[in-house]
Amino acid sequence: MRNKQLDELGVSAFCESMAMMVRSGIQTDEAIALLQSENRDGGILTQSLGEMKTLVEQGSSLADSMKSTGIFPDFAVQMIEAGESSGRLENVLFRLSRYYAGQKTLSEKLRGAVTYPAAMLLLIIVVLAVMLAIVLPAFRAVYDRLTGSLAASSYAYIRWATVFCTVALIVMAVLFCLLVIGMLLWKSGKRGAVLKVLEKIPRCNAIINNNALYRFTSALGTFLASGEMQDEAVLASIPMAGSEKLEEKLLSLAKRMEEGHSISQAAYDEELFEPVYGRMLLAGERSGSLETVLERLTQLLEEDGAQQVDRLVEIVGPALSGVLMVTIGLTLISVMLPLIGMMNAIG
Repeated sequence: MRNKQLDELGVSAFCESMAMMVRSGIQTDEAIALLQSENRDGGILTQSLGEMKTLVEQGSSLADSMKSTGIFPDFAVQMIEAGESSGRLENVLFRLSRYYAGQKTLSEKLRGAVTYPAAMLLLIIVVLAVMLAIVLPAFRAVYDRLTGSLAASSYAYIRWATVFCTVALIVMAVLFCLLVIGMLLWKSGKRGAVLKVLEKIPRCNAIINNNALYRFTSALGTFLASGEMQDEAVLASIPMAGSEKLEEKLLSLAKRMEEGHSISQAAYDEELFEPVYGRMLLAGERSGSLETVLERLTQLLEEDGAQQVDRLVEIVGPALSGVLMVTIGLTLISVMLPLIGMMNAIG
């Protein structure tokens, strides 16, 4: 079994291709063979398609063949297995394609939201280091060569500029280190510790809650599309949220459903969604179009998440740029004012 897994975009493309071929009436082994002929880049998918084709020809299901390769996420394998058993494979494949495409979009958004501030912090650190190592010492050397009352006041300005740059450099360096540590912890699988810190920041907390709700709603819609019962679909979708805070609310929702409430009523009572979204879900279930409404809610939550990330970047970017400009401006003013005073005194 391979350790490396297919990324979200690869899973999305695979599911979409399989869904279109299933819709066309192509048998599973023939569909895998066609995919194998189209993928000759030598990647992990190309290497696994041959193994999958052999297993399917020997009587294995598509889900079992995918599981044996080890390159597909457990959630995708579980959904396809449910889709095969319920006869809704085509629908499940299309939903999985949209789900992983949405996950890829959100991942790129979040990656950009982290990369841009990190680049700005690094730029600020470099500029401040240059100011402290080159610019300020150069002006100090000029003032050292001057004597008398003209140069006496200049040292106070230089000292204040040095202190200001030093403090700003330390603060920016600490922020940069925290950001890098957070990224390393996230990649190493210790996401819980990072999320606990981010949840204390209001805007970050809103993004985390929205993304967790998006993952749950998308998984719930996929489970229902695969033929799962509502209560079983809710319980199976809870781990996909990835948020302890939301999972507590979802467990309470599941308990309400055990008491006889419908999924939409339980979600509305628990205030799982915003009121307008909750009413959409109620209307959808009463009209028999619950899956359609869930799909629409998933799209809305994805759009909301992307907009929240964009707004956060729009705030952080100008704020860091402002810090950079203010720091450079105050430093230059502090070292130029004495020169201006000297020129006026001499002239």
